[in-house]
Amino acid sequence: MEFIIDGKKISQEIKDEIKEKVGKLKEQGREITLVVVLVGSDPASQVYVRNKQKACEYVGINSKTYELPETISQDELLELIGELNNDNRVNGILVQLPLPKHIDEDLIIKAISPLKDVDGFHPENVGKLSIGQPGFVSCTPAGVIELLKRYNIEIEGKHCVVIGRSNIVGKPMSMLLLRENGTVTICHSRTKDLKAITKQADILIASIGKPAFVTKDYIKEGAVVIDVGINRDENNKLCGDVDYENVKDHVRAITPVPGGVGPMTIAMLLQNCLESINYK
Repeated sequence: MEFIIDGKKISQEIKDEIKEKVGKLKEQGREITLVVVLVGSDPASQVYVRNKQKACEYVGINSKTYELPETISQDELLELIGELNNDNRVNGILVQLPLPKHIDEDLIIKAISPLKDVDGFHPENVGKLSIGQPGFVSCTPAGVIELLKRYNIEIEGKHCVVIGRSNIVGKPMSMLLLRENGTVTICHSRTKDLKAITKQADILIASIGKPAFVTKDYIKEGAVVIDVGINRDENNKLCGDVDYENVKDHVRAITPVPGGVGPMTIAMLLQNCLESINYK
């Protein structure tokens, strides 16, 4: 194996760069405020929200969290989002997913102003990405691109295979790789002869939510492997979609789980918050 792609290290570099830029904005009297809306008491969501608060504090971005009961009605949540959309002091709005079953996630995502949609989930921002216009980009795929660039891994002209077609990772990931002039193939649960396709990849991105699914048999020797998966194995230990021990000596570069793509997601959220000041 040539090297491990260290997401912790790169995310720290990005946070330090953002901290400096936020400091300069504060000197000009300009503040950035992110509002996070958390509905219910899902333990994983609470951890994510705490991590976002800590990251904001580190770089100097103001953060406010609304912790709402699981019983809140959809209309009440929409009313709060409407108020935040109209509040000039708020730059970014993030509604932590998943939401309780009685609330329509799609409707909530569409209710957030595209100019404050720092998650990059609003259809308008997704549309802008697909036609190459500037707008907020989904944080995890943006983080993957940043990792590749900062490790000088060339995307242009390379065959990039994405396993997974979710709206949050797979689809925007493919668009970003296209934007960098990669040749992109998207695979999913209905793809026939998956191994034959993934073995052609110069850059393989796994985002399917199946622990240790991708083994050496799926990977061309010397490929770059980006593991977006966050799962728990039978021992309740964090693991990715790639069988790390099985493939590490077969690849040119690989992201570990944890410590690979994960830290980049919050770093790119902070980057989106920084950019949000230009949309006011």
